[in-house]
Amino acid sequence: MSERRVARVQLESPVPQLDRLFDYAVPHPLVADVAPGVRVKVPLRSAGRMMDAFVIEVVADDGTERPLSSIEAVVSPMPVLPERLYTLTRRVADRAAGSVSDVLRLAVPRRMVRAEKAWASAPPPGEPEVVPAARERSDVALRAYPGLTEALDAGERLALDAPPHPHPELPRGAWADLLAAAAVHTLARGRSAVLVVPDYRDQAQLLAALGELVTPDAIVRDDADQSGPARYAQYLRTLSSAPCIVVGRRSGVYAPAHDTGLVAIWDDGDSLLSEPLSPGVHARDAALVRQELEGSALIFAGHTRTTDVQRLVDVGYVREIAQARRPSPRIVLSATREGEQRQSRVPSSAFAAAREALQNGPVLVQVARPGYAPSLVCADCRRPARCAHCAGPLRAARPGATPVCAWCGRSAHAWACGHCGSTKLRMASSGSERTADELGRAFPNTRVIIADGAHPVAEVDGQPALIIATRGAEPIARGGYRAVILLDGDRMLQSEALRIGESCLRWWSNAAALAAPGAPVHLVGVAGPVARALATWTQPAYARAELVDRAPLRMPPAVRVASVDGHSRSVDTLLASLRETVTDLDPLAILGPVDTSETPDVATSRALVRFDYAHGRAVAEALRAGVIADALRARTSRKGRGPKPRSTLRVRLDIPEPDL
Repeated sequence: MSERRVARVQLESPVPQLDRLFDYAVPHPLVADVAPGVRVKVPLRSAGRMMDAFVIEVVADDGTERPLSSIEAVVSPMPVLPERLYTLTRRVADRAAGSVSDVLRLAVPRRMVRAEKAWASAPPPGEPEVVPAARERSDVALRAYPGLTEALDAGERLALDAPPHPHPELPRGAWADLLAAAAVHTLARGRSAVLVVPDYRDQAQLLAALGELVTPDAIVRDDADQSGPARYAQYLRTLSSAPCIVVGRRSGVYAPAHDTGLVAIWDDGDSLLSEPLSPGVHARDAALVRQELEGSALIFAGHTRTTDVQRLVDVGYVREIAQARRPSPRIVLSATREGEQRQSRVPSSAFAAAREALQNGPVLVQVARPGYAPSLVCADCRRPARCAHCAGPLRAARPGATPVCAWCGRSAHAWACGHCGSTKLRMASSGSERTADELGRAFPNTRVIIADGAHPVAEVDGQPALIIATRGAEPIARGGYRAVILLDGDRMLQSEALRIGESCLRWWSNAAALAAPGAPVHLVGVAGPVARALATWTQPAYARAELVDRAPLRMPPAVRVASVDGHSRSVDTLLASLRETVTDLDPLAILGPVDTSETPDVATSRALVRFDYAHGRAVAEALRAGVIADALRARTSRKGRGPKPRSTLRVRLDIPEPDL
């Protein structure tokens, strides 16, 4: 009689109590197909249904003759979950007190049968080739950073300040050529590289830079813009033994490329790199875990330095490598001159710079918000105009138009101020459309292009034009902008967010890096530490000062912060269990809980937990155990028929903004 085989599987379920490996017997007809990494269907007796699962390992029976359910079917014999990827996702989930199935959902795309069959029937990919002379070009780019090549070969963790200028001829930033050079250097050594960027425009620039250096078969895209079959086929390419260069967005950090020698994160301060779905792991944190497991080189590159990366530099975990010759844009702090109106939105110095620059090429004007008039106020008492139905802010699409609520969409035909009774409205701010209208009249016979969420523009030519763009939506100009004007800076800094100074510095630095070398960059109406950091191009020093200010207040990233949301009784129980489990937690570590109830019949609350990095594992394990215990209590709290109450307890670690 042959020995029974047992498969240990990971269920594809976000239910907390199912986040572990389950043992299933392997039927004799399926022995040849059941292997680590394949998808299978298994019965779950407690739920009375079949579930999808991944086989993690196959072992011989331990001889106890324990009763085991059998695997029902093999969905696909293709091993799509290699051991290195499961280990990474397990570690990431444990660090974030989440379920590994939630991370696997991001890392492994949905199966596409036709793409899988086409891949299985095609010959295996060969060794990718580097375009002749590309190795020399990449070495030239890397030599601008003394010691960078040796650090890549040694697998170090690095922080780089990217060149703050665009390509002299092509519509892409110089940063793309730098990361492409690092990836080509890694590929030439026979190892893979994983490059992670925030959005499609950054990805397009990086793909264009790589297309000049390597053959197309060496590049793998990882993004949701592709069709399902195309994305699945690209994922299968990463599983092959041939090295490749993966260019993806936040989920691309999990790409299981063979023998990864480099992981690079571009602009880690961008919120698009933070996963909104549970467990909400930032690509930066996943990359740090991956580097620790694989020993590959790790690069954090950007035009600014986030406080998260600067903390790693300060403790010596990440090494900073500077350029041999450190370039910087020509920053001008513009203010109103004597005789000008204080409320003048564009000072005469910035206006004159734009007029002169328009004779040679495009000019970029960055504004805070899209639309025509993002906010309206009472013309008499200057209080914000609010909707009579939901108290939402009112906006105007054009001059004289009926105000519309930004929340509920209702039109305010007969609006009256709730404070003074006035029926007159005044535009309190200018959006991208109103700015384009005003500057279009100031510069007649000049092209005006709006670039915002409603009017996406990826790139513009080098002809004279005014480009009015919201922060983060600036198109790249061929050859660079001849002038950049940064408006509404004082309005941006008025936000109550903890990281608003850091965010503003990133928005302005990224816009300044789009200017041609020597072109003026005018920051209008802003003074203080953020303006000085931009003017002197010393973003790491600003991040270091921010860390010093946050440390006594125990605010992130000086400490880690977790949020706990749910029914008030569940939150109280979890916090009490946390205090008992982690006995050396700071007495002031827990903030709250505060009431967040939306209806009187359901009491909900929220609390924050601040803890040092040394307590990270203990706190994550305690919070995860509390979530599982609450889910089990909810499942068994009601006997008899009828639906059982669901657990609403939600835990998220490393939140960027500690807001109760």
